[in-house]
Amino acid sequence: MAGLYTLKVVTDFAASHSLRDYQGKCQRLHGHNWKVEVEVAAHKLDNVGMGIDFKQIKRATNEVLEGLDHFHLNDIAPFDKINPTAENIAAFIYAAIGKLIDQEHIHVSAVTIWETERACVRYTEVK
Repeated sequence: MAGLYTLKVVTDFAASHSLRDYQGKCQRLHGHNWKVEVEVAAHKLDNVGMGIDFKQIKRATNEVLEGLDHFHLNDIAPFDKINPTAENIAAFIYAAIGKLIDQEHIHVSAVTIWETERACVRYTEVK
């Protein structure tokens, strides 16, 4: 049976947003210190014994989050057109990091976004 390795990095970014067409406090401008967990699946190891170097995952994650950190999300693509909900942000980060690191035996397997210490969403796709 083939093995599967799941590597995870955790980081954060700060950003504001407001939810369009939402009835409640979150329709008003507010911000979060978003915690981000990025999981990468590796189906085999390289000659060093790694699925992928954590540095590569961190570099890709930081590159994507740099475009979100300390911005008002509603002002930047794609959130100028779609609501910057935790769900949509998680899917966006998943796809953006995947474009940077996905390979034949390595792919982003999940992204979890924490809005608060007690509320998060996990996004994944079937590969």
